[in-house]
This record gives sequence, structure tokens and C-alpha cells, in this order.
Amino acid sequence: MSYSEVSLLRDRALRMLRSGKRSLLEGDYDVAAFMADQSVQLYLKSVIFELTGEVPRVHAVRQLMNILKDLMGNPNIFDEFVRENRSLLIRLEEAYISSRYMPRNYDREEAEELLNFAEKVIEFVESTKGQA
Repeated sequence: MSYSEVSLLRDRALRMLRSGKRSLLEGDYDVAAFMADQSVQLYLKSVIFELTGEVPRVHAVRQLMNILKDLMGNPNIFDEFVRENRSLLIRLEEAYISSRYMPRNYDREEAEELLNFAEKVIEFVESTKGQA
């Protein structure tokens, strides 16, 4: 594991978030919702990779948050964030599943809410990194 590999994954996660925002502006709400989940997944995986040298083969955002909670040694702050945002975390995971296996359409409000929440998750994890 090198800094450049972690940086590449983290940059890719942020590009996915920007891509989701472009999709939102273009009215492609399903892709925007999917990209919100993908950006969070990849960002969380980049932090785990930075801490362990391995990229987890897990896709559920809540599972990735649990891995980070254990690695970063501040379980209360992670538990509180997950508890307060449980429904949005579940909806992010559903965006991933729906895009692959279910005929589900997203509207503008849903996609925008998921993209905003993706930013919130990234900001939360970033703010906890200094506390590890």
C-alpha cells in the first residue's frame, strides 16, 4: 500500500460524487443515486486501505462503517452517526442494489438527498480521521 494508491481511490470517490451531481443536473436520477452510494463505498474503502493496507470486499456502507469504527478506536461517535442516519445509510445501500437488480426509479429529491448525504458521510469520516 502506498500513499499514491490511497490517494487514487480517494480521488476516484470524489470524482464519482461529482459525476453523481452532474447526473442530477442532467435529470439522470437513477445514476445520481447510484453514484452517491459508489462514492461513499469507495471513500470508506480508501480510508480502510490507508489504515490496514487492504481493500475490503464488502459493499454495504453500514458494514464499512463498522469496520472503520473498529479500526479508528472511537466507537461511540460512529455508533451515534449510524444511529442518527440509519435510514439514509439503508437508502444508500438500496441505491446500489436497485441499480443492479430491481426496476426502481428515483426522483430528483431522492437523488439530491442521497448525494447530499454522501457528502455528509465523507465529511464525517474525514473529521474522525484525526481522532484515530
